[in-house]
Amino acid sequence: WNRRKNGEVFPEYLSIAAVKDTKGIVTNYVATYTDFTMDKAAGEQIKNLAFYDPLTHLPNRRLFIDRFNAALSASERHRDYGATLLIDLDRFKMLNDMHGHSCGDLLLKEVAVRIKSCVREMDTVARFGGDEFVVLIEALSEDRSEAIHKVAVVAEKIRESLTQPYKLKEREHYSSPSIGISLFHSSDETVDSLIEYADIAMYQAKSSGRNTVRFFDPNMKQLVRK
Repeated sequence: WNRRKNGEVFPEYLSIAAVKDTKGIVTNYVATYTDFTMDKAAGEQIKNLAFYDPLTHLPNRRLFIDRFNAALSASERHRDYGATLLIDLDRFKMLNDMHGHSCGDLLLKEVAVRIKSCVREMDTVARFGGDEFVVLIEALSEDRSEAIHKVAVVAEKIRESLTQPYKLKEREHYSSPSIGISLFHSSDETVDSLIEYADIAMYQAKSSGRNTVRFFDPNMKQLVRK
């Protein structure tokens, strides 16, 4: 790292070569500096495009799945429970149709902020696309009942937060989420299966009248796999 005359710190490549005389004795060194600020910025931009949602700046599906695989391995090592929450906004399409996608985008940005405010720093909040968000919560408890209670409290906190009014272009808007939850305890289940279970629970929440939370019932596994 180097510093410009104006005080700005910037990254650079530094190459140092030794200069020798005819007897092979080092007489001095020559340092060559190359400013790679633009290269570094381009690299960060590529990383953001690959792993983050451009609208909300949340992790995208690819990064979420990477973290979920790591969480499954950690859950097996520590013998504790974790959970994934799939969150779908009720009647989001109606907002886009009535007031345009710009209003929809404003809502999605605010939803991302509110969900993040309801979870811990170590938890992952991601956007899968459209109005679908997903939360990964690790290290809930070694006891299943306690884990269920803890994630239920978090889910209800998120539900309540997302039902508060939104100010979109000087217009007050109300929305609500349908939330599906699936628990994990080891790597016996795949990431895809656990996301699918949360998705089924989310649709159960929608069919129950929306604006509610549902846990995936393990007894439904056989139905899912048929």
